[in-house]
Amino acid sequence: MRVSPGVFLPLIPSSCYSRALETELLSPRRGQGVLAILWSEAVSALRWTVDRKGQTVIHAIPQLAFNSSWTYVFSLKMLRRVLCTVLFVGALPSLAEASQGHISVVLLGATGDLAKKYLWQGLFQLYLDQVSSGHSFTFHGAALKALEPGQRLMFDVLKKLSCPPDESPNRCAVLKDQFLKLSQYHQLKTAENYTMLNREIETLLRQEGLKEAGRIFYFSVPPFAYTEIARHINSSCRPPPGAWLRVVLEKPFGHDLESAQQLAAELMSFFREEEMYRVDHYLGKQAVAHILPFRDQNRQFLDPIWNRHHVERVEVVLKETVDAKGRTSFYEQYGVIRDVLQNHLTEALMFLTMELPANVSRAEEVLQYKLQAFQSLWGLERNSAVLGQYQAYASQVQEELQKAPDYISTTPTFAGVLVHSGSLRWEGVPFLLTSGKALDERVGYVRVLFKNQAYCTQSETLRDAGHSQCKAKQIIFYIGHGALNTPAVLVSRNLFRPVMPEGSWREDVGQPDLRVFGQPLSDYHVYVPVKERDAYSVLISNIYHGRKDFFITTENLLASWAFWTPLLNSISNQPLRLYPGGVENQHLLDFEMVSGEVAFTVAEPMELLNPSKLMPSDYKTIQAKFRQSPLVSAWSEDLISQLASDMEKAASRTVAHTGQFHLALSGGSSPVVLFQRLARHHYAFPWKHTHIWLVDERCVPLTDTESNFFSLHNHLLQSVRVPYFNVHPMPVHLNQRLCVEEDRGTELYTKEIMALVANASFDLVLLGVGTDGHTASLFPHSENGLEGAQTVVLTESPVKPHQRMSLSLPLINKARQVFVLVLGKGKHEITTLLSRVGHEPRKWPASGVSPSSGQVVWYVDYEALLG
Repeated sequence: MRVSPGVFLPLIPSSCYSRALETELLSPRRGQGVLAILWSEAVSALRWTVDRKGQTVIHAIPQLAFNSSWTYVFSLKMLRRVLCTVLFVGALPSLAEASQGHISVVLLGATGDLAKKYLWQGLFQLYLDQVSSGHSFTFHGAALKALEPGQRLMFDVLKKLSCPPDESPNRCAVLKDQFLKLSQYHQLKTAENYTMLNREIETLLRQEGLKEAGRIFYFSVPPFAYTEIARHINSSCRPPPGAWLRVVLEKPFGHDLESAQQLAAELMSFFREEEMYRVDHYLGKQAVAHILPFRDQNRQFLDPIWNRHHVERVEVVLKETVDAKGRTSFYEQYGVIRDVLQNHLTEALMFLTMELPANVSRAEEVLQYKLQAFQSLWGLERNSAVLGQYQAYASQVQEELQKAPDYISTTPTFAGVLVHSGSLRWEGVPFLLTSGKALDERVGYVRVLFKNQAYCTQSETLRDAGHSQCKAKQIIFYIGHGALNTPAVLVSRNLFRPVMPEGSWREDVGQPDLRVFGQPLSDYHVYVPVKERDAYSVLISNIYHGRKDFFITTENLLASWAFWTPLLNSISNQPLRLYPGGVENQHLLDFEMVSGEVAFTVAEPMELLNPSKLMPSDYKTIQAKFRQSPLVSAWSEDLISQLASDMEKAASRTVAHTGQFHLALSGGSSPVVLFQRLARHHYAFPWKHTHIWLVDERCVPLTDTESNFFSLHNHLLQSVRVPYFNVHPMPVHLNQRLCVEEDRGTELYTKEIMALVANASFDLVLLGVGTDGHTASLFPHSENGLEGAQTVVLTESPVKPHQRMSLSLPLINKARQVFVLVLGKGKHEITTLLSRVGHEPRKWPASGVSPSSGQVVWYVDYEALLG
């Protein structure tokens, strides 16, 4: 009698299972013979198993997890003889791996959409790949639903799991059956539920004599539930010492920097950094995941050209044809920048721009270099982005969220953002990040376009793609969909033939006449994956292997939000370009780079304009009086633009008249955006003839991030051509000491001012105002600097670092012009107070700013002025 060999595999425990054993059992040549012997001797092996004490037991459906020990004593001598023979003959190569331990995988939100579409399939793929790794597995689906309905929903999903096309039907059927038997559902709603789950895992391990390797908890739940679940896991579901814990978190990880910091702090109170795996599924996309390996394997070709001298621009793009219908509740909270650019596209950009570690397999090095790439990015301004919204979005929001008919949404569904890096490698290279819904095609790609500096005398029709230097040169990491409809890496033939790993990527001829970015496919070396893998399968495999470089660390997460949050704040009330959607968009969303900013290339048609109420940007700059002096007020970005222009005009006039311009700049957070504006947009500023002085400084080394000079250098000086002998930092660090009176740092700075600044009268002094009314580092009731003959003084701040050096108020009031910059709602109260009080510098030092023979101009944004 013949028997299908696959029916015996459920008798083999997952902890003993190996590919070698599987080959032995499923082989037509060898496994069939072994099973024939088993059949003839045992009569009905499917009905005989062995209980935990070695006694014979008869089961209608045999399913028993055997002990993983190779010395287990069976009372059925026939089963012992035949199965042990097969195990030793077929699995001998795996014996060294057989004791790696047991892994419990807990999927929270096991009946949700993400779990149904991707996660269960990813876990099944993990089992297919790792069944012979030496680890044994159990899979615990968990949700809030009660046991019976939850179990039914979960197993409906599991029954639909599929194997890769290259998997044999026999192996697929056997392992799918095993996977279902290793999976169970739990209701996890209360602390007791988590305690019970932990007890079940421990009982299973004890009964099977298995050592615990670790536990994976996958949070496929909304972020608001993270903290409570984390508390339960930490208190009652941690594995014992010696076993690892890996907690997998799905985005969104906050809404802005503040919320991300709060969520991160909550999670850090329960888990260590190395235990958390924040998922960005784009890092599992095969083309994105291959960016770093590609750069590493092709260093010899890329090292000379992977820089600002050769790269014209970089595009990171994700276009979608679908709209937000059915998801407007989520989309109204997040919009396209939070949904796609802040995470997916930024992460891909980091892989391109980060310095390449010596060893790209070392996760710690990769993550550190990635963080450095984040820190080198220039801050974004409102004019760094163009924004749009497809026309039907507003009505979809009104319908789905039951909003009033006159409700106006300011949520962008399209964004194009221009990003710059201040690193030496990438300075001046534009990075364009673009994404949107209801566009003309579905496609994702990362494109590096190289400068073309060649002139070719031969006609274009005769140029050879492999040799002509006049054809476009580009490297494209094609994420998927679009014309190619597959992940791919494309390298122009006139660049180089790339080195690609043979086992995972293959060269593809494809459709040579197909055009990609203006060129026929035959102009490229094209490589596609040998085996396409879903992004979640890739990431779940990386979780199993502990590859942290494929996930978002807390530091990198907060660095990303610190980069994007200022832009999100500045565009929160910005009008959006309406577009009809799909192919009808035509050129409406085309945009161009102009002077470090981006703008749409064509005007918006009148019929698309939304006759809505006035937006904040409709209000123009207000000019009036404040404390009997000129007042300039506008929204912060317009105000900074106006201030920078006024400073450039003042500098140009002064240089034309005297040949030099002495500018004293304050520290703090408010001037940072001004410094960036001056660096990026004011190329006519007479930096060559400008002397830069400090209004105040913290008593820390100039290389300390708390230093005002450090901030000035990072955001302005390193980007403009000021002669180094025209830069005058305050001497706070002398004789390896900080701000010690005996070192006479204040006297040294005073002498320098007297020697270089005529009459010690600066041409322009830039000040800010603190919430307590301080200006420069002159604080209320300060003993030094508010009056008297002193020029430079040491002062005490109420906040750390306490020691400061500052220009005195009498010196500031000798300036020809003083500009006072006040930004933000947090300054509204002090702004109102200063508008009412007289000259009382002892109480409010800012009220004492009154140049004796010059002019003070107040630059106050609407939020500080109006609240």
